[in-house]
Amino acid sequence: MTAPQNKPDLHEDPIREHTYDGIQEYDKRLPNWWLWTLYGSIIFSIGYWFYYEQSGAGPTGIEKLESRMVELEAARLAAGVGKPEDSILWEMSRNEAFLSSGRRIYETNCVACHGTDLRGGVGNNLIDDTWLHGGLPSQMWDVISDGVLEKGMPGWGTLIGERSVSAVTAYILSYHEEGPEGQARPR
Repeated sequence: MTAPQNKPDLHEDPIREHTYDGIQEYDKRLPNWWLWTLYGSIIFSIGYWFYYEQSGAGPTGIEKLESRMVELEAARLAAGVGKPEDSILWEMSRNEAFLSSGRRIYETNCVACHGTDLRGGVGNNLIDDTWLHGGLPSQMWDVISDGVLEKGMPGWGTLIGERSVSAVTAYILSYHEEGPEGQARPR
């Protein structure tokens, strides 16, 4: 009987020729999962770069920041409970979040009497300089919330809520500029 001979394993990875601090390393191929992760991240980064930087399809950092600031400002303005002050209502009239909400509520509830252009019809004109019940934002808020039953204006406060009344008031104020002592003047 002959002794088994030590044959070299053909599947063994070769050892690199260089040594560092007396250590030699195998010349192994990276695992497939690692390579797929590398290639996938490269493809993703190219797509991300093209979408946000080259094509202009995605929002820029400044656009995201401005959008978030509008949301935060709307949340700050809406945080108040009850009827807001005149200065807050004027600020709301310059906030896009309130204007879009107010426009939607106006088109749902108010357009039948005051018209799509706010010029009136059955109800009063809302963009002229004649205010039957006061031209201050807080007075407009009261009229929308409590109504004027003798003129046929229902009170919307209990139906749509205080926040929605504030949004509609802001929407109406967006067609005006702030005059002396906070009065609404047509643009």
